[in-house]
Amino acid sequence: MERVSTGRNRAVAAANQELVATYWAIGRDILARQSEEGWGTKVVSRLSADIGSEFPEAKGFSPRNFRYMRTFAAAWDSEAIGQAPLAQLPWYHHIALLQHLENEASRLWYAAAAIENGWSRKVLVHQINTRFYERSGKATTNFKATCRRRTLTWPNS
Repeated sequence: MERVSTGRNRAVAAANQELVATYWAIGRDILARQSEEGWGTKVVSRLSADIGSEFPEAKGFSPRNFRYMRTFAAAWDSEAIGQAPLAQLPWYHHIALLQHLENEASRLWYAAAAIENGWSRKVLVHQINTRFYERSGKATTNFKATCRRRTLTWPNS
C-alpha cells in the first residue's frame, strides 16, 4: 500500500511540476508576443480561441487563466520556477500568491511555508490575509533600528 501511495504522490508531483513549467513558458510566450505586436492586439483572446479549437476537451486555457500565466511569467524568472518550493506548488497556489502578494520575498516565504506545512490553497490565502509572515518575525522590520534611536525612560516606582 505504501509503495502505491508513494508512487501516486510522485506522479502527481511530476505532473504538477510540468504543468507549472508549461504555464510559465506560455506566459513568457504571451509576454513576447504582446511586446512584438503591442497592446490591444488581443493576443490572449486569440490564443485562447486557437487552443480551444485545436484541443476542445482541454481545460485551463481560458483568457483569464492565460492572463494569470502572463502575470506568473512576469513575476518569476526561469531559475526560480525550476527551484523548490515554486516547482512543487499547485497552479492555484501560484495564483493565490500572485493575487495577494506584491513582494517577491514574501511570495517565496509563503510558498516554502505552504510546502513545508502542506497548506491547501484556502489555508494559504488565510495565512496571507492574517499576515502570518509578518507575525512570524520573518518580515523585514526597522524595530531594532528604531529602538536604538530612541531612549526609553522608565517611570520611577
